[in-house]
Order: sequence, then C-alpha cells, then structure tokens
Amino acid sequence: MPASLHSLQSPWTSSVHKSPTDRPARQPAPKLRPIMAAAPTAVAPQVSQKLTKNDLVKYLASGCKPRDKWRFGTEHEKLGYNLADNTRLGYEKIRIILEGLCERFGWEPVMEGEYIIGAELDGQNVSLEPGGQFELSGAPLDTLHKTCAEVANHLYQVKSIAGELGVGFLTLGFDPKTHLEDVPIMPKGRYRIMREYMPTRGTLGHDMMFRSCTIQVNLDFESEADMVEKMRIGIALQPVATALFANSPFRDGSDTGYVSWRSHVWTDVDPDRTGVLPFVWDKDFGFERYVEYALDVPMYFLYRNGVYEDATKQRVTFREYMEGKMPGCPGQFPSLKDWETHLTTIFPEVRLKRYMEMRGADGGSRAAICALPALWVGLLYDREVQTQCYDLIRDWSLEEHNYLREQVPKMGLRTPFRDGTLQDVALKVLALSRHGLQARGKAEESFLAPLDAVAFNGVSPGDALRERYNNDWQQSVDPVYCEEFTY
Repeated sequence: MPASLHSLQSPWTSSVHKSPTDRPARQPAPKLRPIMAAAPTAVAPQVSQKLTKNDLVKYLASGCKPRDKWRFGTEHEKLGYNLADNTRLGYEKIRIILEGLCERFGWEPVMEGEYIIGAELDGQNVSLEPGGQFELSGAPLDTLHKTCAEVANHLYQVKSIAGELGVGFLTLGFDPKTHLEDVPIMPKGRYRIMREYMPTRGTLGHDMMFRSCTIQVNLDFESEADMVEKMRIGIALQPVATALFANSPFRDGSDTGYVSWRSHVWTDVDPDRTGVLPFVWDKDFGFERYVEYALDVPMYFLYRNGVYEDATKQRVTFREYMEGKMPGCPGQFPSLKDWETHLTTIFPEVRLKRYMEMRGADGGSRAAICALPALWVGLLYDREVQTQCYDLIRDWSLEEHNYLREQVPKMGLRTPFRDGTLQDVALKVLALSRHGLQARGKAEESFLAPLDAVAFNGVSPGDALRERYNNDWQQSVDPVYCEEFTY
C-alpha cells in the first residue's frame, strides 16, 4: 500500500466539519401536528377486488418520466453513540433528537402509536433503522449543489441537538465495536417481525438490521427500455461503487479482513430477496419480469388496523395473497398499498420501485454522501455517457457479476478482473461520470474529487482504516471514536 494512507482518508473527511453557510435560524417551537406513520406503514384497506398482475406492472411503469422531470434523492444512515463511553444510543436519546428537530426546526413528527419514529419536512424524511441508525431520505432534487446543502443543513440540525446530549454520529458503514446483543432495539412493529424471521434465512440478517449503515441514491428513468439499461448498468457497476465507498472493516472490536463488511453481510441475509438478479440480463426483462420476481418473494407482514400482522410463518408469497390464500384472511386481497409496502421488503443490489435505488455503498462522511449521487447521476443522466457505460459492461458474463459481488467486499479495488484489477474499471467509470456531469453544465464535477483520490491510489477508506488499525492504532478500534470520524 502507498505510504500516504493517512492522507488518503482526508478527501472523505475534509468537509465533514464545515458548517453550512445558510444555517437555518432557531425557530420558536411550533404546535406539533403528529403524522401517523406514513407509507410503508400506512393502513392498507381490506379489499375484495382482485389486483391483476397488469395493475402491478402499471404501478412500476407509472414511474417513467420525461428527462426534464428527472430528479434524484439521496439517503444516508448514521450510527449514533454516546461520547462519554462510545456506547450506542437507546431510544430515549433518539426520541429527544427527533423531538428537537420538530420543536427547533419545524419538522413534523411521525408517530407509531405513542412513539415518535421519524419526522418530515419539505419532502425530506428522517426515520429510524432497527438499531436506531438515523436515516435521512432526502427530497427529490435537480442538482448536486442542492443535495449537499440539504445534507449540510440536516447534519447541522442533528449535531446542534446531539451535542447538548453528549452524542456523536459515526461516519462508518458498520458499527466497529458494539456487540449485537448490546444494540438497543427501536419500537417499530415491522422490525419485530423481521428480527424473528431473519435468522431462519441467513446468518447475518441481524448484522444488517442493527449494525450497518449505507448511502443510497434514487434515480428516475424515462421508459421501460431506459429502465432496463439502467438496471443492467447499475447491477454491473455496483461492485465498483462498493469498492470506492468501502468503509466498514471492523466488527466486534476487530479487523474483519474485509474492506466492506457491510457489503459482505448482504450475501448471507435472505436469498429470497437479495443478490444480483440474473434475470435482468434476459432478453425479456422489463417491468413485467420484475413483477414476476417480486410476486414470488415471501411476505414479511400485513398492516391492518394499526397493527403489523406476521406473514412469515407460512411463507406466503404476494402471488398467493393475490389469489386469496393468506391464512387467517379468507376472501381478502391486497391493495396497491400492500404492493408498495412489499416492494420495500426486497433488497437486491439495485431495487426497482417507481424509481430505482443504488444500494451498494457503505455509509461515510459528508463528502461521501455528496459523492455517491454525483457518481450515478454522472453515469446515468446523460444519454451519451449511459450508452458508453452500457458498452463497457455489455459483454460481462453472469459468472463475472457473481465473482465481483463475492470478492469486492474483501478485496475492494484490488480485486483481479480480466486483464487488470477493479481499480482499472473504477478509473474508466469515474472518467465517464465526470463527462456526464460536465454535460449537465451545472459545475458538479468537484463532488467526484474524493472518489478520484481513492481510485487513483487504489486505496478505499476501508483500506486506510485497516492500515491504521494494524499500525498506529495497535489493533484497537477505539481511536475511530474521534472527531475525524464523527459528523
């Protein structure tokens, strides 16, 4: 590895602690108007009219938009911890932070029963993952400058409240130290069902639920043909994103030997609803083929009359529910709201809804949160560049896709591929992304700078963390709990 590993971390952390120039003024506490838990936890009506497969296909196809209407939304998760002892946050402190967002900054609380479980403001949504990971789902925006301003304002708001509580948020993709049994559990009904079901399908589902963090970007498509091409590019290049953003080498206080343990975790969660999706390369792939796949994924739950009902015991698929075969619900059929909820319980490397989600990146710094949408918008929001991306991956075999999915979490950019390494592919991909951003004419290319440093040196944040762990940190993860790795 290069001798300058410490400096290689700086592109990710250089902008973490800068304050936004347009900090929102502290507002007087408004009268709160609780929002009852919204989709996917909204109450779905009991229906007696059967949905058809064509209804489900039309639902996905309704996401098609003309290019001038395209937007993108960025999501990120972060692990809160107590500065005094580096332990994870229980619900009580998380509740105070959520209430603080509402009282100081005008967010509206989202409630599940008596518990505040999130907040909404201007198209943004803050929600809780099973172990209290704090997630911002950003509004659909049209420039990366707006996305980064949104992230900066959110982090400023959260930090202003968290600092008063002695709380920080790590910029890593996986909890480096806390053992699974010590992670607090959040009071959300759907997570209870998932928690009980996960161990029946894989060995690492609880790691995913309670200790992992990611950055995602949600992208629009123009037509079915455009969706197909984007899905194929997204799945093929997801390992490149995983390698560039790899930032989760530690688990239970030790080096895992992986640059992205978070990505590896997803390989042993639930084969029914994760993975590469080989049918994406079939000639007949389109909205209908994705619907066929989702129909045969077993359901997690129903949401009826404010209560989550477990649907995992008999492993009922959505297809069977459409046929009226849900045990305990004779003559009942799903609604489109049920379908929308079901789609959120499927976790492939690229997930299709009425938009598509790129799911391969670890959680990271503020600079990383801006870089992830920059990468994919550059690749997939310019027609010429998208065509060049497709040409790049067109002849990759299914065996190569599976090989990269298996090897990249461990080896990152050093993964051997064809006549070189994945680093060679990453450099080509970044050049394409930069060209795509330049074509947009919005001066967004600078958001790729952290990725340029990683790709040029072949050293991800996860590589740099492992180097420091095995040298300066004397095989301790405790030094990661510091300002450099805290929002």
